[in-house]
Amino acid sequence: MAVEGGDFLFQAATYLGAAAIAVPLFNRFKLGSILGYLAAGMVVGPGGLNLLHQEEGVFHVAELGVVLFLFVIGLELSLSRLWALRDNIFGLGAAQMTVTGAVIAGLFVAAQVMPAPAAIIAGLSLAFSSTAFALQLMKERGELNSSYGARAFPVLLFQDLAVIPLLAAIPFLAGAGSDAPAAAGWNDSAKAAGVIVALVLIGKYALNPILRLVASSGSREAFAATALFIVAATALAVGWAGLSMALGAFLAGALLADSAYRHQIEVDIEPFRGLLLGLFFISIGMRLDLTLILDAWGVVLGGALGLVLIKMAILYALARLFGARRQDAFMTGAVLSQGGEFAFVTLALGTEAALFSNVEATLMSAIVTVSMVATPFLLLLVRGLSKKKESRGEPLDEAQQRSGHILVVGFGRMGQIISQVLGNSGFDVIAIDRNPSHIHNAQRYGFKVYYGDGARLDTLITAGALDAKAVILCMDDPASVNHAVAALRERAPALPIFAVAHDRMHEIALRPLGPDFIVRETLESSLLLARNVLERLGFDERLIDDVVQEFRKRDRERLLAQMDYGPEAGKDVMHQRFEAIDRK
Repeated sequence: MAVEGGDFLFQAATYLGAAAIAVPLFNRFKLGSILGYLAAGMVVGPGGLNLLHQEEGVFHVAELGVVLFLFVIGLELSLSRLWALRDNIFGLGAAQMTVTGAVIAGLFVAAQVMPAPAAIIAGLSLAFSSTAFALQLMKERGELNSSYGARAFPVLLFQDLAVIPLLAAIPFLAGAGSDAPAAAGWNDSAKAAGVIVALVLIGKYALNPILRLVASSGSREAFAATALFIVAATALAVGWAGLSMALGAFLAGALLADSAYRHQIEVDIEPFRGLLLGLFFISIGMRLDLTLILDAWGVVLGGALGLVLIKMAILYALARLFGARRQDAFMTGAVLSQGGEFAFVTLALGTEAALFSNVEATLMSAIVTVSMVATPFLLLLVRGLSKKKESRGEPLDEAQQRSGHILVVGFGRMGQIISQVLGNSGFDVIAIDRNPSHIHNAQRYGFKVYYGDGARLDTLITAGALDAKAVILCMDDPASVNHAVAALRERAPALPIFAVAHDRMHEIALRPLGPDFIVRETLESSLLLARNVLERLGFDERLIDDVVQEFRKRDRERLLAQMDYGPEAGKDVMHQRFEAIDRK
């Protein structure tokens, strides 16, 4: 038992150490974290120092990182937005799979590498791109919502949908088809449709009340556990129905995209997602059989180069056909030019069905992996060429969308009023609050408020603080406001920050942290009430203005004195008669 435990810790320490060294090093040279993970896997895996042993269980654990990654991507896309992408999903996506698969299969048959049934499965398997690889590359560079990212993502989504019919077709093309399998296929399709319908209904009517109940407990651990449970349960349900677990996780995320809790869920899942996705890419690097590549280096490198060029050319042509600009078509082709992780699954099943020999499957798997390694370099090349073209003044499609927004943190009494004024003034307002009852009440009146702890910098960043025109902090907890101001000011010195102070002592604590503007929660409403009382008692408007102005001056002087000498400083001016009254 002690030896097994020690071996596990050694494996974990090796993985973490390799990632800690390789990823910063590759990021230093702007090659991206994915290449760092792949390189770490190659160095410590069986083909390198043999410190990590390739076991199937490791790869399955690593696949959970892909599941969580697809869930986070789903959180950024509502079902309505998915419907808006249907033309690219079933147009560009279907065309890419069909054309690419047909071209590669035709080349295999023409070269007499394999017979037609095997060539069809091989061609379609190599037509897949890596969802995890491509999306991570775009997300790292903030290009997931760019004009080319909006075309690449639907293609990846269609590929996830296409996995199931391809897997179902393998036994038929291998000569195992019969009436019984056909009937089973229809049953599997009905099961998959039923599961998806059930998940949509549960997501629409049950998830928000469940999350509200858990959030009301105030336990961050319970909320994070609930979020992870939703991902795992959805993925398992969809996997039971015969669909891709990653597709199920994406569906769960899309169902929660309009939820008030999406930002906090994303923040809580992020650490697990990052580590497990890194393990996935390390496991891909470990699968590179360097001995085989060296023995058949011409076939592997030539095959990887051919695969990348074929897929990029086809994607470029199809993207242009579907209305993409030249630059976006190049970027779409480059980011999707690699083989995908689903190819490993289909090639393994094809080998079991005797469609491929072990050597053929191993070589094609090596080609897919090498194509993944080539993708970041290809993107750097294409992006460099694109920048030269942009320097001549070519307008960006997304420029009109970069109008910014205002982030309101805390949707209590003041947050509601501020949001109404700014929203009705034409600004895009994003509001977050950690009180489920505030969120529930806001939804009754048509406001969209997200659940999240505004005291946490990661929550604020996820909610868009760094891209906002301004951040307004209206939380009830003074410590949370102070922490948010300090963290935001350190991370984004130029960001306009407006803060509501709970009382006078809170404002004194808040001023050294550097918000652009502070208002005490009750100051302005108290002055307004005092103005109305003076007016009712016969004071004219000019005298009232003088009184209020003198009060503000005294209040500021006293506040500055208290900051220097303590709460008792300046108390003598609190009871002095206003000079404006004596001059009356």
